[in-house]
Parts: sequence; structure tokens; C-alpha cells
Amino acid sequence: MKKIMTFMLLGSLATALFAYSDMDMDGVDDAIDKCPNTPLTDLVDINGCTQKKLISQEDNNHFDIIIGANYTGSNYVTTPSTDTYSSSLQVDYYYKNFSLQASTSYYTTNSDGYNESGMNDSFVGGAYNFHLTKVLTLRVGAGALLPTYDTSLNNNKTDYVGSLNASYTLGKANIFAGYVYTQINDDDVVLSLQNGTQTQNIVYKNTNAFSGGLGYYFTNKLYVSGAYNQTESIYKGTEDAKTVSAYVYYSIDANWFMNFSYAYGISDTASDNAASIKLGYYF
Repeated sequence: MKKIMTFMLLGSLATALFAYSDMDMDGVDDAIDKCPNTPLTDLVDINGCTQKKLISQEDNNHFDIIIGANYTGSNYVTTPSTDTYSSSLQVDYYYKNFSLQASTSYYTTNSDGYNESGMNDSFVGGAYNFHLTKVLTLRVGAGALLPTYDTSLNNNKTDYVGSLNASYTLGKANIFAGYVYTQINDDDVVLSLQNGTQTQNIVYKNTNAFSGGLGYYFTNKLYVSGAYNQTESIYKGTEDAKTVSAYVYYSIDANWFMNFSYAYGISDTASDNAASIKLGYYF
């Protein structure tokens, strides 16, 4: 049972990193958006700059709220198949090149003879865009993972996250790469297995995560990207989680937008399949 829990935690890490981010929800990746924080009531070009204003806005303060439905599934050779469903809530605030984010989610896990539900860890953080040239942008972020996920594995401390994303523009296409460092502060724990006749040491470590890929803007409303992602396990002696992923963003109208993501596990420690669909409102 504890082994199942461990693999589930490892699998969930595999989908934590998606390099695409669009804080002003104009269909242009923040990393190459030359005019950040344009209202969704503006029509923009492929660089994210206003072509036409539909509704006048007097300040640069904007918000959005996003709800999501998520699924991860694994069918390990040595452990029972596991399905996890979760619902998520995210709130963003952005001003010019600066943004703040808060997010949380509630999950339900089902496998043979095992069921669990509760809160995942919650995230709060901020980011800033640096436009180095007209085609090269860096996005620097920092945040904290709050221990709202309650388990017997002593996940009881706040962890800290730093991130760096880069993007290079080639017409309607962009090449992007991302790096995330997580400082894990949780206490190590010794688990009793098989009615106390055996024990397993759970030793935590800080992690690095990398991603890279290609994206293309088919229209001002539609963006599609593909990426390779590799995340170190928070547990010492465990293989990195590796996935390939696809992402689609679509702007429905001046206020509503949605995105879809899918990741396929290519390592034993990654979930076999993970998918999410999200709906957001900008104001």
C-alpha cells in the first residue's frame, strides 16, 4: 500500500511542469509576449500587441480565475493499476511584467483495495518577465508549496520553488525551455511494512526539473505546443520521472478561455497517462 502511495506521488510530479504560460490570456506565450498584460478585450497580433481595442480599460491591473478537471492513470507491472481524479482552482493577478498566482486542488484516488481522497499541496508564487531582445525573453519565478497534502510520509513542511523559462521566437513558432528547482524541507520517515516485520526508509532530497519543446500560433486565439519533461524524484534512489506532453490553448471570446494538456509517461516512475482540461474567466 505504501509502495502504491509512493508511485502515485512520483507520478503526480511528472505533470507538474508545463513550459507554456499566458498570464494576460491573449493567446501569446508570456515568454515571447512583447506587450504583456494586454486585456482580452483587445485584438492582438502574433507578438501579443494590441491591434484593436474593443473595450477601453484605464489601468494595468487584471485578474483571472481558472477551474480544472484532471486525471492521472498508471498500470504498473508490480503494483495495482491506479486512477486519480482531481479538481483544481487557480487565481492570478498581473500588473505589467509582474504576476502573482495561487492554486490548490482536491483529489480522489482509486486502485485495487485502496481508496483515498483529500487536498493536494497548494501553491503561491510570483514571476517577472525580462525582455532581453525582441525575440528572446526570460521569465523568473519563485513560490512556495504549502503542505495541505496530508500523508503518513511526513509531507509536513513548506517547500520552496524557483523557476526559469526562456523562449526564442521564430515567426509564428517558438522554441522554449524551462528549469525548476524545488527545496524539499519534509522530514525523513521510516515506514513499517508487512505488519511491522519490515521497514522502509523514506529519504527526501531537493529536486531539479527540466523541459523543452516547440510551439506554434495557428491563430491569435489558438496555440499548440509539444514538450519533453524530466523531473527528479523527491525520494533518494528513485529514477527520474520522464514524460512527453502536448498543450493546447484556445481563447473563446473576450473573457472566456480554455486549455487542454496531455502527458505520456516514458519512465517507470511517471504516470502512464495524465490529462487536464481547464476553463478560465478574465476580468
